[in-house]
Amino acid sequence: MGTDTLLAEAVVDAAVERIGDDPELVRLPALPYGHSPHHLFAAAVSLSATTLLAVLDDALESLVRSGFRRALLVNGHGGNDEVVKLAVKRCALRSDVAFGACSYWSLAGPQGPSQSPGHAGWFETSLLLAAHPDLVRPAARRPEPDPPPLFHRSPAPGLVVARYGEWERVGGATDDAADANAEEGRGLLAARAEALAEAIRASTERRPTATARRRGPDLAGWNVGAWCVPRNAPDPGSCRPSASPPREVRRSIGTHRADLAHQR
Repeated sequence: MGTDTLLAEAVVDAAVERIGDDPELVRLPALPYGHSPHHLFAAAVSLSATTLLAVLDDALESLVRSGFRRALLVNGHGGNDEVVKLAVKRCALRSDVAFGACSYWSLAGPQGPSQSPGHAGWFETSLLLAAHPDLVRPAARRPEPDPPPLFHRSPAPGLVVARYGEWERVGGATDDAADANAEEGRGLLAARAEALAEAIRASTERRPTATARRRGPDLAGWNVGAWCVPRNAPDPGSCRPSASPPREVRRSIGTHRADLAHQR
């Protein structure tokens, strides 16, 4: 237990090391629990999707109230993927922020067999051999599931299919971990870390929030983490538009919005 958290932290830490101090980042601790009801047969500890979304809502709202306007959530578990993305979308509807989310494996190509990323197979085991070899025991060779699980091998590109009992049928593993090795794992880790670092660098380009466009330059830099936020957070009051703009401003809102749409 803990593989997903350990791998997300390893990728984030390696990305932060590549970036150095420019931009300056703050890495928050990883959230150790996620949405894993499909693994309960194997003694997983799971949050419901609504509970996880509520936790993320509260955490992101805490950042907003502390003055942060940009943050990136890095996910390490497939069951969280949709919830993490929904959380940042919901937050951006409520508050003047630019928050992002991604799963660490999605930022670089698979670099290897079709098992990538899979679950408890070649990909994850190779990564763990690179990041935490002391936690990995030799894997006994196992046959490929027949038929292959639909959650791993979709019958059509872009189609998501969930079939009752499949995770338990295949024992929670999508492919054989016996061929995993640390050398390939180091390559996988380096590729994901570099891709994440590039995503952070690209995000540091000044893309002002709506408030900054109204009031001046963007005050918050981008940051990242298995949770990460900027160390030099602005004063929350300096970034929040007034609830009731003056009459002359209200008269110009229609023209102002049209100007913003044109600028975008």
